[in-house]
Amino acid sequence: MIKNKCYLLFVITLIFYGCSSDDGNADNNDQLDPEPSVGFTPCENGMAGIYPCNAYDLLGSISLSEFGATAGNDVWGWTDPTTNKEYALMGLDNATAFVDITDTDNLIYLGKLPSATSSSSWRDIKVYQDHAYIVSEADGHGMQVFDLTRLRNVTDAPKTFNADGRYTGFGNAHNVVINEDTGFAYPVGTARDDEFNGGVHFVDLQDLKNPVSAGGYGMNGYSHDAQVITYNGPDADYAGAEIFIGANESQVAIVDITNKGNPVAISTFRYSNLAYTHQGWFTEDQRYFIFGDELDEVNFGFDSRTLVFDLLDLDNPILHTSYSGETTAIDHNGYVKEDQYFLANYRAGVRVLDISGIANKTISEAGFFDTFPSSNSAGFDGVWSVYPYLASGKIIVSDIDSGLFVIKKSE
Repeated sequence: MIKNKCYLLFVITLIFYGCSSDDGNADNNDQLDPEPSVGFTPCENGMAGIYPCNAYDLLGSISLSEFGATAGNDVWGWTDPTTNKEYALMGLDNATAFVDITDTDNLIYLGKLPSATSSSSWRDIKVYQDHAYIVSEADGHGMQVFDLTRLRNVTDAPKTFNADGRYTGFGNAHNVVINEDTGFAYPVGTARDDEFNGGVHFVDLQDLKNPVSAGGYGMNGYSHDAQVITYNGPDADYAGAEIFIGANESQVAIVDITNKGNPVAISTFRYSNLAYTHQGWFTEDQRYFIFGDELDEVNFGFDSRTLVFDLLDLDNPILHTSYSGETTAIDHNGYVKEDQYFLANYRAGVRVLDISGIANKTISEAGFFDTFPSSNSAGFDGVWSVYPYLASGKIIVSDIDSGLFVIKKSE
């Protein structure tokens, strides 16, 4: 989600939504009151209770009020390698919540880690070696470290946790990326006037609870979101390199960051009807990059637009195709799992796209689950993010207005 809708570059295009912080509550008066807590509800005849759906059942949910919060944001997941229990890690305006979702008939809210400083509409979580790393746009927040193995022995839920560590090499950050292959975290969207121009910081996680700065890169300006991979795609020139691909507001930047002391720019690219480059994810073969612009639906009146770039040659990205969704809702975060793309589509919920034919420019919607039943219009409400990587097939969904949802493909 864009940090500030009043930011000068976008003020004209966003007047319709009001000049206020992007707290996810814009134009929300017509939303149905969410059910406080819902258990298993199958998708039947296009509905799972009050929620429109296709091919995905609701397993369970927890409301924001139960979390003691007023807004939700990012979400990630963790599977305990010792117990195989599955957990949802959900960002809230005032904290990070931890939920045991192993038994979906009995979701257990274990507790939350309060924000390191103040509340914020933006909080982001990633996991490395059984530790959660949490950043926020809250002033002076830095990056919290939380040992997730502590969740094994919670007996007095819900409890208030303390952090196991905190990195303060930056203040606020919009997002954090982790390359689990190399053990580095990459906070992005920090202060625009910091030493890396709001670009990417390199943080070494080898000492899990005591991260250490390893430099950064800011030659392409502010990075709103990013992915970092160990490259094994089709461009032999970069085999084995650590590649950063950042959504930098007005362009996408690709950088070789293998040598932390000497990052090397590879290429940048743009596209027509660019409004705000937001976030993207590689296909598993690293040939294609599936990407979303957060404001094109607002500025140009598109249906939800998903762009696909061919990165056969990292030095020369080419627009491969684009996909128009079923609604006018704004696209937000998207993640690839095998031959599916799981898209957090704000007011249109989670949309699951079949990308098995992506090489032939064929993309189609395989299913959806809509947590914002009252509207599919272009507003900043509904689903913020989705986590599809649990081995059980459970999919974790965070809704800005309603809380945590756990869904699964219908049998």
